[in-house]
Amino acid sequence: MRAEELEAARDRVIPDVVAEGLRVLFCGINPGLMSAATGHHFARPGNRFWPVLHLSGFTPRQLSPAEQDELLTYGLGITNVAARATARADELSDEEFREGGRLLVAKVQLLRPRWLAVVGVTAYRIAFGDKKARIGPQERTIGDTRIWALPNPSGLNAHWTAQTMAEEFGRLRVAAEAPAPVSPDGTDASGLN
Repeated sequence: MRAEELEAARDRVIPDVVAEGLRVLFCGINPGLMSAATGHHFARPGNRFWPVLHLSGFTPRQLSPAEQDELLTYGLGITNVAARATARADELSDEEFREGGRLLVAKVQLLRPRWLAVVGVTAYRIAFGDKKARIGPQERTIGDTRIWALPNPSGLNAHWTAQTMAEEFGRLRVAAEAPAPVSPDGTDASGLN
């Protein structure tokens, strides 16, 4: 893709891949220019989201960004904290992250996924005002939806290898596959029964 095509995608918004009652709603920081240009989440070559999703056992094979809608068949979806596309996440203001966090809460309340997985702990910290958040399950919930902060799969995140990321994603997969606790009224914790 040519540089001018990528630049023309700046500030575009791409549709979420969502449905009600997902096992896990993955939440990126914001679309990159390649994602905005193609309309596919995590589309930049070098982004490790799709390989890590497969390595962790969420998908039976590695999907391509163009196959993102297939995630719904596995009870998975994708959204973003901030909707507008940028070349780098540091082009977003803290206020955009906070507003994105407010909108994300409303989206989660509507869709009621079992888990919200924010891929990028720094984005999670700003969006939810939790400066001490670490990778892993969070104390905070949105209704019955639990939250997990995952490492950012960008190729620029040199602190995590694909293998160590897959281990963390795998921990979430195991938690998402565990039976939901049953409440006294006979519904599961997500209220989906």
